[in-house]
Amino acid sequence: MQASDVMVRDVITVGPETEVDEAVKLLAENDISALPVIGEDGVLLGIVSEADLIRRAEIGTEKHRPWWLESMTAASTLAADFTKSHGKKVGEIMTADVVSVSEDASLGEIAALFERKRIKRVPVLRGGQLVGIVSRSNLIQALASRMHPGEDPAATDRRIRLELLAQMKEQDWTDFGDRNVIVHEGVVHLWGLVGNEKERTALIALAESVPGVVRVADEMIAAYE
Repeated sequence: MQASDVMVRDVITVGPETEVDEAVKLLAENDISALPVIGEDGVLLGIVSEADLIRRAEIGTEKHRPWWLESMTAASTLAADFTKSHGKKVGEIMTADVVSVSEDASLGEIAALFERKRIKRVPVLRGGQLVGIVSRSNLIQALASRMHPGEDPAATDRRIRLELLAQMKEQDWTDFGDRNVIVHEGVVHLWGLVGNEKERTALIALAESVPGVVRVADEMIAAYE
């Protein structure tokens, strides 16, 4: 299996000029841990993750070194730490040195990257353009689908649908009806009206997180913003 077989294609992204507080809001509302940063030309510039946001002045977690250690720390390091904790734009705090893979990267190669680089996700690029993202959970989903190769496809579809509906009932941000969820050959079809665009994006992310899901067919219409 390759990256293109398991990657999430509908990726939420931000630009370098996006306000940090808006990025934090997107992370929280969509229950995700990172946002790729895309330039005006569509090229991946970096990624902003939870790790880039844990040392923030707003919550008093910025780095404080003893005076003697600070006196021996390079000015460039001190400046970088200050920017991480006080920067207001995503481009100021993002991680620019991003590990990425191509669509034909094998899952073995991706797993090795996760271990070697101690990362949780990797963007998938085509000619420098972001086309998807693969996370650890996507590898677990792939494993789950391979562990039951003889399972009846219809039974698999029923299992996926029941698990998705159960997870939807636990969310207080949606009342999306079960009659609007159809699963066929591992493809989850979501159709009908949703409250807004953010609920739509969150429902897609929720469906993609269910083990065994091959793809999510988005047939929803956002009623209002």
